[in-house]
Amino acid sequence: MLTRIDHIGIACFDLDKTVEFYRATYGFEVFHSEVNEEQGVREAMLKINNTDDGGASYLQLLEPTREDSAVGKWLAKNGEGVHHIAFGTADVDTDSEDIRGKGVRVLYEEPRRGSMGSRITFLHPKDCHGVLTELVTSAPVESPEH
Repeated sequence: MLTRIDHIGIACFDLDKTVEFYRATYGFEVFHSEVNEEQGVREAMLKINNTDDGGASYLQLLEPTREDSAVGKWLAKNGEGVHHIAFGTADVDTDSEDIRGKGVRVLYEEPRRGSMGSRITFLHPKDCHGVLTELVTSAPVESPEH
């Protein structure tokens, strides 16, 4: 069951300038940043708010680290802007198989590692009314020791 909008992915040419825009304009701060070599991106997650299911909603800013990455190719064709929307789920494996059973193409046979240790897969935009859609199961949150 999809429980929240996990994040909206925004492709950009210059991550640092884009982060500064969101910080100066809206007051959003970087919650997490990383380089995902497999996906060929440098990214920053800007936390917007917590959600009722214990997760959070973010803006994910994505700068390609190589031109042949999916985001690099997308930027070359479309320019900066909204790249995808991601829905949070407690079980990306079950939900992606359920959605596949409804005739929607799931782009990965098995979920892959995503931001902050999450597990992800994508749904084909042609099957989702033109929207690249990601399903995300967040990594378990470690409780602080007392």
